[in-house]
Amino acid sequence: MARCIMVQGTMSGAGKSLLAAALCRIFRQDGWRTAPFKGQNMALNSYITRDGLEMGRAQAVQAEAAGIEPDVRMNPILLKPSSDTGSQLIVHGEVRGHYQAAEYFRMKKSLTPEVLAAYQSLAAEYDIIVIEGAGSPAEINLKDDSFVNMGLAQLVDAPVLLVGDIDRGGVFAQLYGTVALLEPWERARIAGTVINKFRGDRTILEPGLTMLQERTGVPVLGVIPYAPVDIDDEDSLAPRLAQTRTHRPVDIAVIRLPRISNFTDFSPLESHGALGVRYVERSATLGAPDLIILPGTKSTMDDLLWLRQNGLESAILKLAESGTPVLGVCGGYQMLGEHLSDPCGAERAGSIRGMGLLPCDTVFAPEKTRTRVTASALAEPFAGAELEGYEIHMGKTLRRGGAPFCRLGDGREDGAAAGHVFGTYLHGLFDSGALTEHLAAWLLTRKGLSPESVQVESHRAYQTRQYDLLADTVRSNLDLAAVYRAMDSRRRQQGERT
Repeated sequence: MARCIMVQGTMSGAGKSLLAAALCRIFRQDGWRTAPFKGQNMALNSYITRDGLEMGRAQAVQAEAAGIEPDVRMNPILLKPSSDTGSQLIVHGEVRGHYQAAEYFRMKKSLTPEVLAAYQSLAAEYDIIVIEGAGSPAEINLKDDSFVNMGLAQLVDAPVLLVGDIDRGGVFAQLYGTVALLEPWERARIAGTVINKFRGDRTILEPGLTMLQERTGVPVLGVIPYAPVDIDDEDSLAPRLAQTRTHRPVDIAVIRLPRISNFTDFSPLESHGALGVRYVERSATLGAPDLIILPGTKSTMDDLLWLRQNGLESAILKLAESGTPVLGVCGGYQMLGEHLSDPCGAERAGSIRGMGLLPCDTVFAPEKTRTRVTASALAEPFAGAELEGYEIHMGKTLRRGGAPFCRLGDGREDGAAAGHVFGTYLHGLFDSGALTEHLAAWLLTRKGLSPESVQVESHRAYQTRQYDLLADTVRSNLDLAAVYRAMDSRRRQQGERT
């Protein structure tokens, strides 16, 4: 069986996902076949595997860092929030139903065998498994029957790195308090603590590190500096908002819907040298962009009503009327149509009018479409761009006029185009790079600029550089020898027991 290391955090957002991605990259660079694993993920950013199954985006990113194809076994349980207290439950990539928090908490124990089977299957194929925890292991009201933090660490006999976020302040209290709330057997699993997102002079921090080690009995294995890497985040727009690039020739405004999902669709635009991408949630800050994008959403009808109520719909319609291009992706595409209805209550029972910018109607249904596709763009000015992406939506959209946006590899038409307004169901449409280049060239030309005037790095090359930068930063500031020793020690103990 594979060696393993588990990354847990003092809280959500401590940097577990990126540290796990860094370890995946480092172990790959060291010659080990490495796979990520997270027993349960809660996120609206999901990914569709090549066999049409749904998993958390964070584990897909970690798999990419490890140089392997994302596999649904890497994230057997995915919760997609649909309200403040309810989520859609996805097990092994398939929808099991919708559950309120209390319902799910009662049934969690029954899912443990499925989580463990997924892990063991991966562990039989890889040399090292990098496991990511969820939230904090010190949530004392949630520890029973847990398969995400110390419960899973015990099941698979994993050593643990406990990560604290110094950028939020109070990192010593975070780490000490977390260790203090753990049971003795849980504390024994911690191989070391890690302070993440550090800015400043480490010598000033050193006395605190010594005191932390003395008071917890756990060594500090690393102080990771804040690294300006651009890697898809699990489920928060905060890093993107901090990195918004507006000082570029082209201004793209992505509408930040309340239930925005799969906003990582626009990562290739953000890394393009000519495209400045910003996220907008108020009409007062929309301005006069060169392109407006309506992204995917978990609740299309509710978010369309939000647009209508806060004045953004009116502002978008005025800009579209004056010639500003508009692109809708998935839920954003549905909003751009003329009518949306939900006879089965899949989202919100009833019907509402759409924005009326595309000649199409959407009817929601309980069944979810999940599939990876290839496509060729048909709509001008994108015609001929070869795309790869995936569909993940509930409902069907009927185009009654205009032209299709693209033709899928199986011959079906997808999306709609009418003048300078476009819509498509395809997530990941910019990943292959061809559509990005067509879009950038068109928008630059509309502004009287030459596309050849901008130096552009391919998105794939950019991603590779970001993963390597992240790995280099962590390798230089984490005691990897201690990490390897912790993994080897656990495996020796397993061998002695067997």
